[in-house]
Amino acid sequence: MNATAPLTPLHIDSSWQGALPLSDLALIRAEGPDAAAFLHGQLSQDVTHLGPGEARLAAYCSAKGRMQASALMLRPTDEQVWLVTDASIQPGWLKRLKMFVLRSKVQLSGGDETTQLWGLAGQAALQALGDAGQGAVWSSQPHASGQLVRLPDVQHVPRWLWIGAPEAAAWLGALPSLPATAWSCLEVLSGIARITQATFDQFVPQMVNFELVGGVNFQKGCYPGQEIVARSQYRGTVKRRAFLAQVDGPARAAQEVFAAGDPGQPAGMVILAAPAPDAGAAGAQHVVLLELKLAAATEQVTLGAPDGPVLRFLPLPYDMPSPDSDA
Repeated sequence: MNATAPLTPLHIDSSWQGALPLSDLALIRAEGPDAAAFLHGQLSQDVTHLGPGEARLAAYCSAKGRMQASALMLRPTDEQVWLVTDASIQPGWLKRLKMFVLRSKVQLSGGDETTQLWGLAGQAALQALGDAGQGAVWSSQPHASGQLVRLPDVQHVPRWLWIGAPEAAAWLGALPSLPATAWSCLEVLSGIARITQATFDQFVPQMVNFELVGGVNFQKGCYPGQEIVARSQYRGTVKRRAFLAQVDGPARAAQEVFAAGDPGQPAGMVILAAPAPDAGAAGAQHVVLLELKLAAATEQVTLGAPDGPVLRFLPLPYDMPSPDSDA
């Protein structure tokens, strides 16, 4: 690991509970008899066998295997598949997907003003959800005239995503208001990469641990970039991985990081960043999910420049394979 000793997990404030609308997320709807089959040929994930009670992560890649979008995927009905993605890439991705529909019996659209996405977290949300809040991680179920997805806990803080019409969201107003910075911090600490416009076309899925969190199915058929992604997995060419870290000062997606052993060129890039739980004044501390050369993981790593603030590594919430087991 990095020469700077890893920190113990950050303390999450128990007041981080409630709900908030997520304006940085957007929806793509695929509807029609061929909705699942069409997306199955476009994404890194098995769509045709996605059940109505499941949610799965998926990547959309270029022909070179670089992620141009990440999505949380669910299937409310047999002829509907929803993709929850970053709002900054949704318009361009939707336009590109439409180019490949051809004769498939599928209609693609955005959620626009007919759909809202809400994040829920903590014990207050769990109490409000009742039995619906007890679903397994990555389960999806109808709730309050919308769809409720159970997300992975972050340091024992339960999380959910609710998707529904604005007029059906009134029940969320009874919950405490969850700070946007709290939700963003939990998202970073989950260790799950989300591709934004700033990181468009930068990473092969394994560089951001996307297959470790269930975002790649290596048994399914072809999709754009599949050969590159499979070769990285089976030929031992995964030389970069995602790590969690804390840093004094602000951080942002796509910011470069530098390793002491080779300061003349970047060693990686920030994937996501958010204020740390104990940041205090604005910008005092941030948590970051960053992509980094494995060869640099034993060195001091800095943010923004060779003489920038030092990144202090945090434990990931899932196991990282050893370099020898990446093959």
